[in-house]
Amino acid sequence: MQKDAWLRQIIILKRELQNFSGGYLLLEFAIPRMGKRADAILLLRETVFVLEFKVGSTTYDQAGKDQVLDYALDLKNFHAGSHHARICPVLIATQAPAHHNAVYVSSDLVYDAQFGNEYQIAELLRQSEAATGSQLDVKTWLQAGYHPTPTIIEAAQALYKGHQVADISRSDAGAENLVVTGACIAAIIEQSKQRSQKSICFVTGVPGAGKTLAGLNIATERTKVDAQEHAVFLSGNGPLVDVLREALARDSVQEARQWGRRLDKKQALSEVRSFIQNIHHFRDEALRTSAPPIEKVTVFDEAQRAWTAQQATKFMQQKRGQADFAMSEPEFLVSVMDRHTDWCTIVCLIGGGQEINTGEAGLSEWLRAFQEQFQAWHIYYSRRIQTDKNYLPDSASLTALQALNAKPLDALHLAVSVRFFRAEKLAAFVQAVLDADKAEAQHLYETCLRDVYPLRLTRQLATAKSWLQQQARGSERYGLVASSGAHRLKPLGLNIKHKVDASVWFLNGREDVRSSYYLEDVATEFDIQGLELDWVGVAWDADLWLHQDQWEFRKFKGTKWQNCNSPESRRYLLNAYRVLLTRARQGMILFVPEGNAADPTRLPVWYDSTYRFLLDIGIIEIL
Repeated sequence: MQKDAWLRQIIILKRELQNFSGGYLLLEFAIPRMGKRADAILLLRETVFVLEFKVGSTTYDQAGKDQVLDYALDLKNFHAGSHHARICPVLIATQAPAHHNAVYVSSDLVYDAQFGNEYQIAELLRQSEAATGSQLDVKTWLQAGYHPTPTIIEAAQALYKGHQVADISRSDAGAENLVVTGACIAAIIEQSKQRSQKSICFVTGVPGAGKTLAGLNIATERTKVDAQEHAVFLSGNGPLVDVLREALARDSVQEARQWGRRLDKKQALSEVRSFIQNIHHFRDEALRTSAPPIEKVTVFDEAQRAWTAQQATKFMQQKRGQADFAMSEPEFLVSVMDRHTDWCTIVCLIGGGQEINTGEAGLSEWLRAFQEQFQAWHIYYSRRIQTDKNYLPDSASLTALQALNAKPLDALHLAVSVRFFRAEKLAAFVQAVLDADKAEAQHLYETCLRDVYPLRLTRQLATAKSWLQQQARGSERYGLVASSGAHRLKPLGLNIKHKVDASVWFLNGREDVRSSYYLEDVATEFDIQGLELDWVGVAWDADLWLHQDQWEFRKFKGTKWQNCNSPESRRYLLNAYRVLLTRARQGMILFVPEGNAADPTRLPVWYDSTYRFLLDIGIIEIL
């Protein structure tokens, strides 16, 4: 069938292109980030045409429209040779009725998708081709760098299929430390193996730097090196695990169908579980036996979220019947790996300022475990831990780190965001906002964000929803998020107490009312941490509001707001907003309600001051 389709495409292209002079045709052009190939790329003058054929099709279906537009957007965003070119996506349903197209080019020079049957191609090319301008040089265009930044879902799918991280991630000099970090960890693992020693690596990174991607890559690469190492990726982030597993299983089923094989969804999920595991299942299995685990290399994602001794002991006693359990989660997890008599390596992926729930210990608890025992272990850590307050917020923890036999390595910090391919300084901007540092936020917005990262502000929920829908093209995903403490958004129709099904919210299509696309169900920091969308609407409630140039921290209890007095509670709330404000790959709108003077739980003053602060930073307001 594929061969017949290719032959038909060639016949059609010979006929439709015979009256065009110059230009170049490239067949089966690889789109690395998506792991797919465009049927044809046609370079005519300054225009790049992406041609997607549906041989024998009688309709222009939505999936085909999204597919060809996605290819065009991928070239625009990630292919250096196409950044300044006109890009026109064309869907060709060979047997469909003729279609009348209105030609519209957006500000980034990407056309709306054009549709036609096999006899309309020449006509579509003439009306969309740039009338002036020199011909794109095909050799230069082909050799231009391709710097994809996949979503974590796309990355997991590609790695699971056997692709290398270098094939699916940015390869420019600014982001090459993703590969450097992987090589550094691989060297530590090999050294541990050769010298029969036990090692732990603490890897840090700015939000969106690819820590989870690095962890998934380590797990897959080590399995290739030696299947007997049984490397595993572990995460305590339930929604992340659910979404990645579901995405991989769906992808496996679809791929099997394309090859004429039948793969049951349950079987696919079973196979995926060996690749991505929930850390709590790993912990519970270790409780059932004193034998060392089968894994020699374990990657703990979001290790800062492991529980304190108090939280772990309470859970183990009440939920697991372990009356004599008296360890923190980091201490127990290290003790499990310490059962190995020869060697092992733990890789801890640490997000600075990412602890968002009661009992999450942060990096300090991991250090305490090595301070009190496991002195024979070799410790390697990112030097950023010493200088960034988001990793070790108190001097006692810093002193503990310096007292350990630990080696700092610059290669263990991922400094460049691969999530925010439009604006690498977004994380720094968010930090300035959460520091209530108006001057620094203004500076970063004006110099690094305004022209490259769409950021908007509104007081109307309907406006926020409309803006998100207008920005997204192709299959770009958008959704609404709010903090888990945003209880007084409920009168506006945003009920954070309604639990979303993360795998459905993140993966299902526009036709599903439960998906993020419908903008009805709002995800909280617990649902979205570690994941991302292309466009995000952040709903800002009165749990965090600005008063006299300082943030006020509150929680809603019963029928009224109460102040958060403990430093820990304040840190969790600030981190919740940090997570929410760093989820959007391409752009974001902040929705701050107007409040209601008649409702004592939604007084306008709590919202007005926050809105003015964001407006004074320079964020563009839309009414």
